[in-house]
Amino acid sequence: MAIGVIVVPGITLAKKLYDRKKRLHGSPLPTVTEIRIFDDDTVRDRKYYLNIWIKVAIIGVITFLALYVVFVHKWIFGARPPKLLVWLCAFYLIVTYFVQDGLAADFAEKKGYGQLSGALWGLIPVYGLLRYAKKPKRKNVQSTTIKKIYSSKSLIAKYLIFAELVGLGIIVLLPIIYTVGASFAKQSGLPTTFWPRNLTLENYRILFDESETMFVHWYKNTFFLALLNMVFGVLFITGAAYIFARFKFKGKKIGLITILVLQVFPSFMGMVALFTLYQTFNLVGRPLALTFIYVGGSVPFNLWLIKGYLQQIPRDLDESAMLDGANKAQIFFKIILPLSVPILSFVAVSQFMAPWMDYILPSFLLNIVPRNANIPAGMNLAEYTKMQWTLAVGLFEFISGTNSEYTTFAAGAIIVALPITVLYMLFQRFLIQGITAGATKG
Repeated sequence: MAIGVIVVPGITLAKKLYDRKKRLHGSPLPTVTEIRIFDDDTVRDRKYYLNIWIKVAIIGVITFLALYVVFVHKWIFGARPPKLLVWLCAFYLIVTYFVQDGLAADFAEKKGYGQLSGALWGLIPVYGLLRYAKKPKRKNVQSTTIKKIYSSKSLIAKYLIFAELVGLGIIVLLPIIYTVGASFAKQSGLPTTFWPRNLTLENYRILFDESETMFVHWYKNTFFLALLNMVFGVLFITGAAYIFARFKFKGKKIGLITILVLQVFPSFMGMVALFTLYQTFNLVGRPLALTFIYVGGSVPFNLWLIKGYLQQIPRDLDESAMLDGANKAQIFFKIILPLSVPILSFVAVSQFMAPWMDYILPSFLLNIVPRNANIPAGMNLAEYTKMQWTLAVGLFEFISGTNSEYTTFAAGAIIVALPITVLYMLFQRFLIQGITAGATKG
């Protein structure tokens, strides 16, 4: 990496000086004024590129020392370096790798080859920089291109930006990598190493073996609960938001303010009332009955969000459709809904994710056998109760009380994360739009 940072400006400097020397010896004798200006430019360029050489030399020396500390693991006199120093040097090397990738992207962009192309080739250390340093320019580029890329402000800014990004990436990825490694560990207790030496699929086999756990039942309960919550939540909230956004009626403002105030109170404040209500209607111990709570609890925030988005859709579309003979229902399903895909995707994903890791409500309402329950033959009440749990309650059972099956818990957490990750990847474009959508006054 440091070699590329050093070599590229050197090649550029040598080529520049060679071109100037050729012009000087191959052209007629210039005037005194031309000689003075030319000499001043040459001296100025030499001083500037000398400063670049000093910068990249410092980077090269630090990179060499960091490589020595990380990979050789000993000082010149044979003593092993402290672990903190090794981690700091490794962090510096990672940041420098991304900095040289950014420099390759800048070279490619300045020479007209596209920033993405430079970033991809820059993933190969040194080669990306050398590749675009030798290539001819596709379009006119100012002579200060190299100066801007290798300026002190540019290099410092790149190091600070990539240091922050790498630091955040480490904070996010390390727990995930540790969890993945723990899911393949042999022991049931908490792993003491970051990554196990002997990998096994035993923890995943235990989860899908119905004779040992009820993970499959928990997954089905949570998946269908999330699916119902997404479908009914989107339909109900979107219909209510459409009414508040397009219709005028008495009590509209009072209703909106009341819904907004309800958002202030957390759901667990009404747990006693919810339990009494569910027990009265014989809904305790039924996982799909939690849909009423999840849909109702998401109304305040999502209704205001969708309402603000619908108010941005021009009313002229409604009037034009009515002139063509469309009624309110046709306008809603054929015009409003297709135009509301970004915000509806955001609400749908958030509704689908709600039941997966919610522990309080399921543990409170699903630990009681409902009246007139149809218990399968050969199953006791405790087993039937466990079969009605959701994933959050079931997974916590692995590490609660006297249980210490942390590796099985890690395997279950990885499986739970899969559908959520897939949803984020598929709808990330709509999620970003939905975060800012509906943020209008009205």
